[in-house]
Amino acid sequence: MNEAQRIASLAKILGSGAAGVELGIGDDAAILTKAAHPLVWSIDAAVEHVHFELRWLDAECLGYRATMAALSDLAAMGAKPRGVLSALVLPRGLDSAWLDGIARGQRRACDDLATAVLGGNLSRGAELSITTSVLGEAVRPMRRDRVRAGDTLWLAGSLGLARAGLERLLKSMLSTDADLQAWRYPRALIEAGVAAAAFAEAAIDVSDGLALDASRLAQASGVALEIDAHECVDEALRAAATALGMAPLELALFGGEDYALLVAAAEDAPLDGVFRRIGRARALTTAERARGEWVWLIEKGCATPLEARGFEHFD
Repeated sequence: MNEAQRIASLAKILGSGAAGVELGIGDDAAILTKAAHPLVWSIDAAVEHVHFELRWLDAECLGYRATMAALSDLAAMGAKPRGVLSALVLPRGLDSAWLDGIARGQRRACDDLATAVLGGNLSRGAELSITTSVLGEAVRPMRRDRVRAGDTLWLAGSLGLARAGLERLLKSMLSTDADLQAWRYPRALIEAGVAAAAFAEAAIDVSDGLALDASRLAQASGVALEIDAHECVDEALRAAATALGMAPLELALFGGEDYALLVAAAEDAPLDGVFRRIGRARALTTAERARGEWVWLIEKGCATPLEARGFEHFD
């Protein structure tokens, strides 16, 4: 298939658009109607041999996973998605069935969150990559730099399961367990983010590990965060860690790709149910700032500075 034929095939799979879209796939650019609230815009890349290996997942799973990872940034801002753009770099030898599978995964992810792929780009390259740009609209966008001393830390979603799933793949321990599904099929917590934005000023999505992302939140706001170790580990993670022979807290703190939401809001914010309390924010001392001690782990009554360690692209 040539480029025009491939685009036509993708357009059939991806659909014609979503609410608020005047023009979708097929022109030089998409056209959206005027927004009533601030627009939130982000971009994310999924690159072969960096974020995934083709032996670990099928085409539809890859399309779904890449799309949800990008949409998670909107969840962290409390934004509803308006549309998605996708740029695919395809290596030689990748057949049309694979391309269609990626599109089906993208369509499934968008359908799950009431949005659509509005266009994009196709190109040749040495490795498969999917770059996903997402546009959202937020009544009250949350930011990283608005945590206040005295705020309660709230978490939506699980921690550590995605990393446990990745460890299964690395060790060729294939299964259909929850951890493997958590890595292959993450979900952007859009509904939780929009709900939290009515009461919270600050949030971050946990994509590179709780320890690293919490440190980013603390540094942006100039506060210290205290995290309750007990609240980071649930029964599903304990079971997965036992099967792998790993420490569950290590997976929860440093794993990454969970796409959970960490939110700072008042203690009496009505977030119970979807969110759980996992800690608090407090004033940062001069000595802590000098030592880079932004996040503290509270375990059995003892406070220990938590290393800002997680997934880094350029280590």
